[in-house]
Amino acid sequence: MTVELKTPAEIDIMREAGRIVAQVHAAMRAAVAPGVSTLELDRIAAQMLEDAGATAAFLNYPKHDAPNFPATITASVNEELVHGIPSAERILQEGDVISLDVGCHYRGFVGDAAITVPVGRVSPGARRLISVAEKALEVAIAASVVGNETRDVAVAVQKYVEAQGYSVVKDYTGHGVGRAMHEEPAIPNWWVRKNQTSSFESVALVPGLVYAIEPMVIAGLPGTEELADGWTVVTLDGSLCVHVEHTVAITEDGPRILTLP
Repeated sequence: MTVELKTPAEIDIMREAGRIVAQVHAAMRAAVAPGVSTLELDRIAAQMLEDAGATAAFLNYPKHDAPNFPATITASVNEELVHGIPSAERILQEGDVISLDVGCHYRGFVGDAAITVPVGRVSPGARRLISVAEKALEVAIAASVVGNETRDVAVAVQKYVEAQGYSVVKDYTGHGVGRAMHEEPAIPNWWVRKNQTSSFESVALVPGLVYAIEPMVIAGLPGTEELADGWTVVTLDGSLCVHVEHTVAITEDGPRILTLP
């Protein structure tokens, strides 16, 4: 495994990219309402990235078993976990929840983050699920300190989410971020028990390591499946799910969140 550490100057550029992503999220959050299509949200993001001098990291992203991703953002509604394709036909309804993932290239580096937004008035269960996912992200960021390992971040998410009575997704992970959107190391939201074998290598957290933490929380069972479009991932049991994400840099002074407003 090759982990590329970033210099303080490079992290500063990534902070600029992350701020652009945060501004796009703020605009989309304000636009989310019953009757709005996911394609309208995609158009908002595309225009804002262009105005900021950034390019969409997701648009035309390649996949070996599907056409390149056709949109600027991913827009995943209710039981859709990640990689939902924006569409003029997908109209948001009162009570929905929508995950909005945005990535951009700016000055040679990537900004990447996701939010989940309630559409109008949502059920108490939906609101709690969003709150738990957001708190799991906070817990993971708090664990992102020099002296810990990526295992500690994963365990922090899993312990918190499962203590709330929800499931963590085991089919997808967070990831390193830098000049490419997906770099080493993987940042899972769970870890195997001591007597089991892990497919992930636990990496020491050192200054210059930058990664995206992505809690993915399901109200029901943890299984997922990919739809026929080759991108959209849904929960196997059709239960509600939430995805949130920040890009974080490890520094001597603690975690630096690069995708805040």
